[in-house]
Amino acid sequence: MGIVNVTPDSFSDAGLAFSAQDALRQAEKLVAEGADLLDLGAESSRPGAEPIDAATELSRLLPALKLIRQRFPQLPLSVDTYKAAVARACLEAGADMINDIEGARHETDQHGSPMARVCAEWRCPLILMHRRVMPVGEGFWPELIADLRQSLALVRQAGIPPEQLWVDPGFGFGKSPTQNLLLVRNLEKIATLGFPVLLGTSRKSTLGLVLDRPDPTDRHEANVATAIWGIAQGCAMVRVHEVAKLRPYLIMADALRHGPNWQPPTGAK
Repeated sequence: MGIVNVTPDSFSDAGLAFSAQDALRQAEKLVAEGADLLDLGAESSRPGAEPIDAATELSRLLPALKLIRQRFPQLPLSVDTYKAAVARACLEAGADMINDIEGARHETDQHGSPMARVCAEWRCPLILMHRRVMPVGEGFWPELIADLRQSLALVRQAGIPPEQLWVDPGFGFGKSPTQNLLLVRNLEKIATLGFPVLLGTSRKSTLGLVLDRPDPTDRHEANVATAIWGIAQGCAMVRVHEVAKLRPYLIMADALRHGPNWQPPTGAK
């Protein structure tokens, strides 16, 4: 999953693809490098970022989404949003999937999850990420798993079939550096929930802390290591900024993980 940040204040690329045309160029680059799908986001989730309203988010997302959809009519496009109104508008504009960092819990009402209702109506895949401050010590894993189960139950109540659901443990969201490392080290605990797992560690601050590299664009080795370890632990998709640099490692890690069940790509020699 290649990342296209349509925001002026991203922690990792400082508005590289803020305009619709820039977003299209970034999308073309990522697809040429081998991205299987793209994830478009227009609201920064970096620590200290100011929330934006749905209208502002859509004013950034829709022009880019429409251009990218026109350029790549068959490419799966995901939209990174936790607002049901934004999700609906983007699905109407051609998005295929919603990536919700709030785990479908935002704006929950007496009828359940608005995000879940939108995704159930559109019959689209939904990624449920975990996001809250987690306890230190023995409560970490039980509470994290319980939170994810709650999100899954919430969206299942809306009628979303299990084959449309993904889970994301939320690396870098409400967790200490040690907890972030634990997430990747023991990602199989998330995979045992029975849903495909998305892992997003690319360029995040914990990686910089481990390598002593304050520049988010200078964490390639950590991006590779966490992605490979995640795949070994059951990760089904990784969300990355640099597709070309990671893809060969991911292909090899996937082949090793599947062992005797692995098949070479069509046309490979």
